[in-house]
Amino acid sequence: MPTLHLLATSSATPTIHTPHVDYLSILPMVIMLGGALFLMVASSLFRKILSVGTGTLVASAVSIAALVAALFQWHQVSTHGAQVTIAGAIAFDGFDVFIQIVVAIAMLLTALIGDGYLRREGVEGPEFHVLAMASASGAMMMGAANDLIVIFLGLEIMSIALYVLAAFNHKRAESGEAALKYFVLGAFSSAVFVYGIALVYGATGSSNLPQIADYLSRNVIASNGVLLAGLALLLVGFGFKIAAVPFHMWSPDVYEGSPSPVAGFMAAVAKAGAFAALLRVFVSSFGTVRADWQPIIWALAVLSLLVGAVVALMQRDVKRMMAYSSINHVGFILLGVETATARGVSASLYYVFTYMFLVIGSFAVITVMARDGDTGNQISDYRGLARRQPLVALAFAVLLLGQAGAPFTTGFLAKFGVVSAAVDTHGYVLAVVAMVSAAIAAFFYLRLAVTMYSPVGLVGNAADDGGDDEASAVAGPVGGDGAVSNLQVLTDAPPTEAVTERGLVTVPGLTALAIGVSVAFTLVFGIFPGPILDFAHQATLLFT
Repeated sequence: MPTLHLLATSSATPTIHTPHVDYLSILPMVIMLGGALFLMVASSLFRKILSVGTGTLVASAVSIAALVAALFQWHQVSTHGAQVTIAGAIAFDGFDVFIQIVVAIAMLLTALIGDGYLRREGVEGPEFHVLAMASASGAMMMGAANDLIVIFLGLEIMSIALYVLAAFNHKRAESGEAALKYFVLGAFSSAVFVYGIALVYGATGSSNLPQIADYLSRNVIASNGVLLAGLALLLVGFGFKIAAVPFHMWSPDVYEGSPSPVAGFMAAVAKAGAFAALLRVFVSSFGTVRADWQPIIWALAVLSLLVGAVVALMQRDVKRMMAYSSINHVGFILLGVETATARGVSASLYYVFTYMFLVIGSFAVITVMARDGDTGNQISDYRGLARRQPLVALAFAVLLLGQAGAPFTTGFLAKFGVVSAAVDTHGYVLAVVAMVSAAIAAFFYLRLAVTMYSPVGLVGNAADDGGDDEASAVAGPVGGDGAVSNLQVLTDAPPTEAVTERGLVTVPGLTALAIGVSVAFTLVFGIFPGPILDFAHQATLLFT
């Protein structure tokens, strides 16, 4: 009998314990990834290639559905409180839902902008929208991740799709080159990130963020070299994804070579996902060792603020200028991260949300202004835009002023919030550096704005006078002896080169809608900031 019992026991099928899946906690990312799979499978079942309009319709509907699901999540969290689900791998809290909402809106705006771009470039098929939705689902996963392994999974889902999107413009060799650079450096940074996860696991015995926080709060590590090395490698991985100096090398080339809608999507969604994971990992889980990582964040913030602002001054290409501008904005967001306080986290979240509208709206205008093949992005191409198409120029001017931090825009409140958070923690040097960089950055934003509103006759119009009076038009006011006027400096007008005025550009209806929404958000919530500030404040409480 004992033998029969042993045989029966050994022959029994082993039980695999699977965690309970709370689908509500992952509903937005499931909708986003499910929409991508549906569109891809549907396109493979039809002999005829799906139209661009069909892809845009599906992507927009999926984004709206994910947004509605995220709003329902917000109601559930507000009513029943935060919790962890799926064996502790997912954090279902206000912070998570905030990121889901940001990414869903960014995906919706990108789908609208991409429609006009794809039609202009003659690209058929749903691949653009499929890849964008897949990337958005990865960013959503990073916002909800409560485990380092899940963060890495979301990071790769987001990044791999972005590698392909960067090379989507088949008419430009620069697009393929940008994608290759992005892929090589991205793969390297992912390897570094994984090594950091391994070292943190070796030091704490877990990859689960609350368990890591609990271990560090209960134990004093006598030799913490392994833990510090792991934190450093994690920061390298995050630094690459947010394009913080000195991990920014890929950013200008990738922004310039990528399709303009992809560059805006990348600037908004990749930063939202990466900053979400960065805040949850370091502020929430490694808060007890903040004295070890805060100096590194401080240095990254200072370098990003100064390098982003100063190098942007030397750019003639608008997309490269926006790339360095994005690096400067990363420095501002890092101010809130460095404080490691509730106010700092709230200010960083607010900055991520408002910056999403500013950068996507700006790249929507750049998409409209670009020629076939996504070329013609020099600052001089925007000269006289206000006279030709005043609404486009006005919208772009508002978005540029918002990024510069002008009053009565969300950009002003975003910058003020992170600087105030730094001052509260006695980070006076960091606050001063941030304000100086904002003053520097205001120049290149204003240069582009003044270029759009400069009368063509003041800077020379080759179509009217053949460029004969170009030198006198940009010289000093009266007998300047070759001196360059302030107007020339602001408008980037070359003193010895004839300039031609561009004709009218077509503004697709869906792209105009995306631009209008971005401008309206920037102005309305710049004047009445209460709802968004409250939203960011309520989402600040990280669940640990």
